[in-house]
Amino acid sequence: MLRQRADEVTDIDSRLVQLCDDMLETMYEAPGLGLAAPQVGVQKRFFVYDLGAGDGSQVLINPTITESDGEWEYYEGCLSVPGLGFDIVRPKTVHITGVDLDGNEVSIEADELLARLFQHELDHLDGVLLLDHLDDDQRKEAKKALRKRVMAEPVQEDLETSGSFLKFR
Repeated sequence: MLRQRADEVTDIDSRLVQLCDDMLETMYEAPGLGLAAPQVGVQKRFFVYDLGAGDGSQVLINPTITESDGEWEYYEGCLSVPGLGFDIVRPKTVHITGVDLDGNEVSIEADELLARLFQHELDHLDGVLLLDHLDDDQRKEAKKALRKRVMAEPVQEDLETSGSFLKFR
């Protein structure tokens, strides 16, 4: 599911609002800065985020990056690849557009961490994983580390049903 391009959101209704609330709760518990719908098994183009900069939590629906510029290398992790992080080069600034939960058009000029967050979450909506940004040797080592971690950990219930999506603990 994480390798598929998510479908556009066509209706903003109470179920979507509830799902966003649930995703925010999951994101905060993880803890993370953002969480895309495909990460919780929903193939729709939206994500939730909160940089903790006093702006509160946000939702961006059907986002599109319309411009990007510069280059910035930064250590990046992902809730879908727990415990691993990598220095990833991405554009330093982006202009992203989309819609909020009230159906209002959103246009944001972002740089550094916020720009990175938008690019990372948009990758999830396009079926791109963090590992796809690594060179062949790094990707091979990352997959090896993930397999080793899975084999070393005792089997336990990692998912629980919460409403209409899977909630990661």
